[in-house]
Amino acid sequence: MTGGSFSPRRWARRLIENPLLRRVVRNSGYLFSANSGAAVLSMGQSALSARLLGVAGFGLLGVITQFASVVNGLTSFRMSQLVVSYVSQFEAKGDDRRAAAVFKAAGLAEMSSSLLAYALVLALAPLGAQLLAHDPGTARLFAIYGLMVLANLMAESATGLLQVLNRFRLLAAITVGQSALTLALIAVAFVLRAGLLEVLLAYLIGKAAWALSTTAAALWHAGRRWGKGWWRVPLTLLRGRWRELANFALNTNLTATLNLVTRDSELLWLSAFSTPLQVGYYKVALAVRNILVNPVDPLISTTYREVAHEIAGRRWANVRYLLRSGSLIAAAWTLPTVGGLVVFGPWAISLVWGREFVPAYISLLILLIGVGVVNIFYWNRNVLLPLGLPGYPTLVHLVAALAKVGGIFLIVPRWGAAGMAGLLSGFYLGTGGTLVLKTVAELRQAEARSEPPQEG
Repeated sequence: MTGGSFSPRRWARRLIENPLLRRVVRNSGYLFSANSGAAVLSMGQSALSARLLGVAGFGLLGVITQFASVVNGLTSFRMSQLVVSYVSQFEAKGDDRRAAAVFKAAGLAEMSSSLLAYALVLALAPLGAQLLAHDPGTARLFAIYGLMVLANLMAESATGLLQVLNRFRLLAAITVGQSALTLALIAVAFVLRAGLLEVLLAYLIGKAAWALSTTAAALWHAGRRWGKGWWRVPLTLLRGRWRELANFALNTNLTATLNLVTRDSELLWLSAFSTPLQVGYYKVALAVRNILVNPVDPLISTTYREVAHEIAGRRWANVRYLLRSGSLIAAAWTLPTVGGLVVFGPWAISLVWGREFVPAYISLLILLIGVGVVNIFYWNRNVLLPLGLPGYPTLVHLVAALAKVGGIFLIVPRWGAAGMAGLLSGFYLGTGGTLVLKTVAELRQAEARSEPPQEG
């Protein structure tokens, strides 16, 4: 092909030759391999748990595990993004002491929020058991799985630092190890014909192993990078930046909280307005959806790391190239996978989870519409953070959250899992489309205002 036409061979050659994209692909490759392995292991976990507990029991398992994650997320400030943005910024200037101070401040803030989260889990467990599980006797299970929150004391900050230090291979190894451990424990429970408590403990041990391993690795690498006494660096070094840091953390927390309400707490909403049976179906639909999402998910953190660096250097052509190429890579996986799931979805559900879960296919079809689009434009929210617009995604998600919550009251009681899938798909299309358009517009304005971009 000639001229401006698209040539797969030419694009592949540019991908190999471009150092920025090569770094994104290499680092994503580590996480892709880990996520692919983890996805297979996770599917094994899900299949064994579903066959052991049945549809309703499997739904209850999802309610209990998601309850702890949602409460933890309510107090979380998504410190991984803050660490990536500001540690990268100070590292680029050679200011190691302030970089260490950012990581220290993020870790301390995350520890405080984790302790608060566990206190909330204990306080709300009886209410969750009554309203969500429809069984007050399950409050003990809510409290037990809530221990996962304590293991995550500073796991987000740790993850961010390992990304900044380019330790994606290590993160990948920890991810696979955690999934393998969880699967082994669930397999033991399956062989012994154990119950819900034993399956919950298996998930709890796996989550704790991941969090503690990630934290330990980050602390060790921090010592190598900044010296053994890095943690003594005074937080006063960040004087004059506290308002900026707090604004960043607050906006990422608000956006994440809105996601919790609208996207990450769906099993809880569905259980409250429907039945455990519908929760079981929807949990399977989400599990199959992960086949589509997990391979693309590594691109989010690896692209964000490079984009934040390029925006700091005002190299707008590189930013646009990274986003465009990343979407092409994501589409190369997303489009054929969606087609495969449409054709083979019922057979796959029956084979892995059992024939009793086949009604989940309808919810899966609905999910694929929104998930497919947002999968291709996976970078839709993060790019606005280093562009100095952390509040815009919050506003967009707030409007969409209000619409979706209203829809839950109107649609879910009648349509159950299928209705919830429709609301989530619409949420993805609305927020993703709006944020993509805003990102493109901001990049064009920034490039028009700036001097000729630097090479590099």
